[in-house]
Amino acid sequence: MKWLAAILLLLLAVLQYRLWIGEGSLAHAHRLETEIAQQKAENDRMRERNRILDVEVEELKTGLDTIEERARNDIGLIKKDETFFMIMDDGKQ
Repeated sequence: MKWLAAILLLLLAVLQYRLWIGEGSLAHAHRLETEIAQQKAENDRMRERNRILDVEVEELKTGLDTIEERARNDIGLIKKDETFFMIMDDGKQ
């Protein structure tokens, strides 16, 4: 009878270890849920970034205004007969 009680106690200890500490434990499951939530947030952020890039690509494919705006901002395009003004900010207010 003592052996049976000892075996059952040992089995209980092993199961408790797996429940609280080992692979598949409650702590492990919680950690995985946290990682899943973080990955979902990252996926949503990337999905929004991709949507914005898709819109930008479509605009570049269809509209010359977008191309002109990009050229003005990125490489300083100035059309013929336009006057360019550069306003310098000296940092004093």
